[in-house]
Amino acid sequence: MQAAETLGDLQPLLLQDLSAQGVTSMATTADLWERIRRGYAMPDLESNLVRDRETWYTARPDYIFRMTDRSRKYLFHIVEELELRNMPTELALLPFVESAFNPQAVSSAKAAGMWQFMPATGRSYELKQNVFRDDRRDVLASTRAALDYLQKLYALFGDWHLALAAYNWGEGSVGRAIQKNERLQLPTGYTSLTMPLETQYYVPKLQAIKNIVARPESFGAQLPVIGNHPYFKSVTMQRDIDVALAAKLAEVALDDFRSLNPSLNKPVIMAAGTPQILLPWDNADVFERNLQAFKGPRLASWTVWVAPSTLRVAEAAKRVGMSESQLREINNIPARMLIQPGSTLLVPRAAGLQKDVTESVADKGEVSFSPEMVLVRKTLRASKSDSVASVAQRYKTTAGNVAQWNKVAVGAKFKPGQTVVVYVSVNASNAIPKGSGKFKTPTKARQVQAKSKAKPTPHAKA
Repeated sequence: MQAAETLGDLQPLLLQDLSAQGVTSMATTADLWERIRRGYAMPDLESNLVRDRETWYTARPDYIFRMTDRSRKYLFHIVEELELRNMPTELALLPFVESAFNPQAVSSAKAAGMWQFMPATGRSYELKQNVFRDDRRDVLASTRAALDYLQKLYALFGDWHLALAAYNWGEGSVGRAIQKNERLQLPTGYTSLTMPLETQYYVPKLQAIKNIVARPESFGAQLPVIGNHPYFKSVTMQRDIDVALAAKLAEVALDDFRSLNPSLNKPVIMAAGTPQILLPWDNADVFERNLQAFKGPRLASWTVWVAPSTLRVAEAAKRVGMSESQLREINNIPARMLIQPGSTLLVPRAAGLQKDVTESVADKGEVSFSPEMVLVRKTLRASKSDSVASVAQRYKTTAGNVAQWNKVAVGAKFKPGQTVVVYVSVNASNAIPKGSGKFKTPTKARQVQAKSKAKPTPHAKA
C-alpha cells in the first residue's frame, strides 16, 4: 500500500465528513464532550480486546471520573488544535491512554508528559529538555509536537490505527511488521500484525474510551461537565519571577499553577527560556494587574551561576554563599560527584542584581558531573618478582602512577621487602589481590579527590 496514494484518497473524504458534521457549528454547543463526539472520524475497531478494555474501565467509575476531570484543563485546547488540522477529534482522548491526562507522568522508560514523549523523539520535535525546563511536559509545546508526529505517521501509513500503533511502538517496528506480513502474503492491517502485547491493547484502549465518551449512559459512566470554552490563557513574561510569587500574583493555588505549567523544573521562571505561562482564563488579568502593582524588593530570588572549572560541591557552595546541602538539593546533585566546568547551577540572587538570566543560558542550561574517585594510600612489602609494571597491573592503574607514587623510574624493579606505596579506591581496598605481598597497617592514610577521565554517563547529566 502506498501511503501517499492512500492519504490522497482519504484526506478529502475526512474533510467532507467533518464538514458534513459541522465543524463550524461545533462552536455553538456548550458541551465539549458533544463537540468531540461530532468530530469522530476514525473507523471503529471491533474486537474482543475492545470489549475487554470497556469492561476494565467501567469497573472503575471513580478512575474514569478522576481521569476525565483532570482533562478539563487541557481538553479544549487539544480539540481546537485537532480541528484546525482537520484531524479526528477522538485523538483528543489519546492522553487518557498515554498518561491519564497527567502532564507530570514519567514512565519507566523515561517517557514524559501527557503525550509521553521519549527524550530523543522529543528533541526531534523541538521539545527542549534542559536543567530548567522539559517541554515534553509543556501543555502547548507537547500537544503541537504530538499532533505533528501523528500527522507524519498517518501520512506514512495511510491508516489511523497503524499510525497509533507506530506512535506507541515506533514507526520502524510497525514498518517491519508490515513488510513481514507482505512477505508471507498476509493482511497488513492493525489487527493482523504481530505486535507486543502493549501495542495490541493500545488502539483497543482508545476505542474503549471513545465508546464510553460516545455513550456514557450505556456503560454506567459519569463524565464531568466540561464547557466548550478555553480553560487557560497565555501570558507573556517580561522578567524572571519565582514560581511561588507568580502563583500568588495570579491568585492561583500553587498546585493548580504547576498543573498548567508542568514543564518548569526549578522554583523560578526565566523569561528568556519560558517567555509565556498559562493561567486560568479569568486569572490572567488578575496576574497582570497585581504584577503592575507589585512593590516587593524583587520578582526573582534565584539566578544562575556557571561553574568556571571542575569543582567539589562544597567548594562551589562556598563560592555562591550556600550550604552544601542546599546547593545539592536545589540542583539535584548526586553524592560523590564533581561539578564540571560550564555547569549552570541555580543559586540565590543577590539583592542588588537587576540583570535576568540570558537566553543562551536559560535555553541551553545543563549540569554535568563526573565521578569523584576516593583513593586511599596503602603500603605493601614487595616480593622478589615485583616491579613497577607488575604492581600497576595488579592494582589496575598505570605504571606511571606507581612510578610517581614511589619516586622511581617506570621500568624499575622493587627489591624484596621494599616498601611500595599504592593508592587504591575505597571499594578496591576491600578486596586486596591474593599473593600481592603483605599489607602493613598504613602509616598514613588520606583521601584523594581525583577527576575521572571518563566522560559522564547519561545518568549523570541533567
